Amino acid sequence: MCWLRKQRGLGEVSLLGWMSAVCLLTVLVVYAGFAFLRPMNLDDICSVLDAREGWYEAVQKSHSRWGTPIPVMMAIMHQESKFVADARPGYKWFLGVIPYARQSTAFGYAQALDGVWGDYRSRTGNDQARRDNFADAVDFVGWYTRDTERLTGVPRSDAYGQYLAYHEGRSGYRRGSYNQKLWLLGVAAKVERRMVMYSEQYTRCSAI
Repeated sequence: MCWLRKQRGLGEVSLLGWMSAVCLLTVLVVYAGFAFLRPMNLDDICSVLDAREGWYEAVQKSHSRWGTPIPVMMAIMHQESKFVADARPGYKWFLGVIPYARQSTAFGYAQALDGVWGDYRSRTGNDQARRDNFADAVDFVGWYTRDTERLTGVPRSDAYGQYLAYHEGRSGYRRGSYNQKLWLLGVAAKVERRMVMYSEQYTRCSAI
């Protein structure tokens, strides 16, 4: 075993002990860094919006621009990414053991696919929009849900129907593809419950 001798008669301290302390400190710093990637209390919309500078302004701007209620947008984003900026779907597996591709091109706060994100950027003129930017992502959700109402008749206030159309795409929604996915109906119901909870909380947020 290697030893590190300290001067002035303070005894001997193992190098392993020092390395353990450094490793522990590193783990704590890394953990704190990952915790910073998203708000901590996801069940309180005020806490979520308080966690990052500019998030209140971003949701209010999207609401003003597209008319989608803020709790609806936030409930959808919670379901999609849990407010993690660089969230991605899991991998496909070859023979159950070898990962070889992502399940889709979804990325970011809103889990927008490459194609529909490109459509959003071109149609809104927001050419520099990034999916890992909260303001851009929540604007995307507002834009998408507004067009969903226009194209399918699902009200922007209907978190259940909007989530089904968000997940399946508007064409899939019109075909009723969700009816073959009982698990998805359960997820949409969960999004609706969170929207109701967020609606009750949002009126009490100090920043509004």
